[in-house]
Amino acid sequence: MKALLSKVPGQPEALVLEDVPSPTPGPGEVLISVKAVGVNYPDVLIIQDMYQFKPNRPFSPGGEIAGVVKAVGEGVTNLKPGDRVLGSTGWGGMAEEVVMQAGHSRVRKIPDSMPFDEAAAFLMTYGTSHYGLKDRAHIKPGESLLVLGAAGGVGIAAVELGKAMGAKVIAAASSQEKVDFAIACGADEGIVYPAKLDEDDKAATKALSEAFKKAGGGGIDVVYDGVGGAYAEPALRAMNWDGRFLVIGFPAGIPKIPLNLTLLKSCQIVGVFWGAFTARQPADNEANIAELFAMYEAGKIKPRVSAHFPLERGAEAIRHLADRKAQGKVVVTVG
Repeated sequence: MKALLSKVPGQPEALVLEDVPSPTPGPGEVLISVKAVGVNYPDVLIIQDMYQFKPNRPFSPGGEIAGVVKAVGEGVTNLKPGDRVLGSTGWGGMAEEVVMQAGHSRVRKIPDSMPFDEAAAFLMTYGTSHYGLKDRAHIKPGESLLVLGAAGGVGIAAVELGKAMGAKVIAAASSQEKVDFAIACGADEGIVYPAKLDEDDKAATKALSEAFKKAGGGGIDVVYDGVGGAYAEPALRAMNWDGRFLVIGFPAGIPKIPLNLTLLKSCQIVGVFWGAFTARQPADNEANIAELFAMYEAGKIKPRVSAHFPLERGAEAIRHLADRKAQGKVVVTVG
């Protein structure tokens, strides 16, 4: 079978497509014929050895897949050959076949109405955003939600979920095209921030903060920061009393936050690590995922797949995301 492999730490261009032996499912495992792979920012980091996890090489990037069960190992009763499924792999997804533990927390059936590309673009982005807004921010109807990086995968998921939860959603992104995309996905207002922001440019920081405040009607209750870097401080300065600042990711770099702002505003900076949540609180995660599937089938949320790349161009897919060109989700198709 074909697999896209990381053999040395490096940029997407260092990945190579090679023939590797097809895997065989052992006890408690399932073999999946992969049809689609969701591309996420951890894929950019893991191939550079910059992610929380560092798998042994060679390995394939790709943390979420969708496909068809091809075979099951001894003792597997919850799945059978022919089942349409999605899976949370962590890594290893960019291959024609993948072996995974068959437990419900890793592999689950998908509705017949859900296409494979949407299934591969579903769980990580919506799972992260739902956990952040519901369990970490405890967002309430009528509150203002500022989404930084609103046109990306987790950003668009936060826009849709924020609206579904009754918030006023302000979408912020680096171009008018991206802001327009977020508004088309349900955001109430949009703000274009500079593609590059110097953290030492106090005038630009203040101007951006004032724009955030104005859009929120005087301030922001919840910030969803999937960007980091110099954009975090102006968002924090725009927060209301008792606001919640959600830390999602750092494609623009890890920000330097003046903590006196949290004291003056009595606000919280809250980490959102959905992957750890799924392992530490599996029952709560299962309840959340059931909510998400119900929202999908009710038409309240829908993965926005804006770019498809075949497996042989998987490195280009990761580069597309790394260069912040994505609007919604990027998916690698297999077969």
